[in-house]
This record gives sequence, structure tokens and C-alpha cells, in this order.
Amino acid sequence: TSFSSHTHNHELSNPTLAYMGGLLALTCKPILLSFGQFGSINVRCLLTPGHTAGHVCYFVWENDSLNAPAAFTGDALFVGGCGKLLECTAEQLYKSLMEVLGGLPKETKIFCGHEYTTQNLKFALKVEPENEFVKEKLIWAKLREDEDLPTVPSTLAEEFLYNPFLRILEEPVQKFTGKSAPLEAFAALCKAKEGFRKPKERLNPQAMLAFQWGLFDPLLQK
Repeated sequence: TSFSSHTHNHELSNPTLAYMGGLLALTCKPILLSFGQFGSINVRCLLTPGHTAGHVCYFVWENDSLNAPAAFTGDALFVGGCGKLLECTAEQLYKSLMEVLGGLPKETKIFCGHEYTTQNLKFALKVEPENEFVKEKLIWAKLREDEDLPTVPSTLAEEFLYNPFLRILEEPVQKFTGKSAPLEAFAALCKAKEGFRKPKERLNPQAMLAFQWGLFDPLLQK
């Protein structure tokens, strides 16, 4: 079973999910799947436009389990940040983050689609230079990066402590944006992030070894 959060292929700019023979498939027009079950595992599809018009996230939990639920957030919500506005408005992304994802249980584990954590937290520190949670998380993320270890997952409760895009109502964030209305502050924050240095995703350890062993040399010499 495979899941897709979004596509950048404009022929599938508004993907939906179809349930076919026990499989979830990304398609153009079929029946929209809002809920699926795989044994004791439950999957709820959440429409979260913002990065792209058809972006979806998945909320997953297991029946009678003590484990926290999980949200697979694709390019909507990152550790310490959020996705770039490509096909939608700031208002759409704001609602996706604050009302859809932000309304999930606070213990939900956040599994995002990219490792942009360090760069996101550097921006968060620029927004809130006195936020101790941002400082501590950035130190931790740098250590994880140095050891080639993942920074994902976080939890939704943690994101509300250091992710500026979920902290729009906080005074330091509004002061940084110069806006007091939440939606205006969010739009200004997205624009400020666009002007920040582009995040560089870390290569996974296997790719790093391949470079060290020279396996990519024939391709790079062409």
C-alpha cells in the first residue's frame, strides 16, 4: 500500500484517493476516500490545500493501542516550518495548518516529507530570538544532523512551542510580521520565509557513502 500527499504534475493538479481492492491509489477523478482501515490500523485522509491545491495529509491510529497517533503531513507541515505556497493562497494554507492539522490530538506524531528542520528553526529563531524552545530544538537538530540521524518525527504539541507558522497568535510573531490580524500575520510570515535562505535537504547516509566511494563519478563527468 502506498500513499501520496500531493503531486507537482499539473495533469493531476487536483488528485483524489480511490479505494480499490484494499489499496489506496492516487487518481484523477474516482471516489474520494476520507477513511480507510487496514486490520486494526485506521487512516483518515485530510484535505490540506496550501502547498498545492490537492494536497492531502493522513491521520493514522491503531485500535486499542497505547501508541500515539501519527500524521503524515507531506509538504504541508514540517518540523519547525510549513510548505511553500505554490498553487493556493495564504488563507488556504493557514486554515489547513491551524484548523485541520492544528485540531488533531496534541500527542500526534508528525511525519513530514522533508528534512528541512535545521533551516526552518534558524528562521524560527529569527522570528522569535528569545524563544527557548526554538533555541533548544535547533541545538538538538544540529547535533542530529552532524550524526546523520533524522529529526523526524516531532509531535504536534512540540510544534506549537517552536513552529512560528503555528504561533501566529503569539505577540513576538505578530511583532516580527508587523501585523496583528492572524491571517495577515501568516501571509507576511510566508513572504518573509520566502526571502530566507533556501533549505538544503540532507542526503541520506547511503547516498553519502555512494559519493565517497565514487559511484556517481561517471555521471558527474558527463
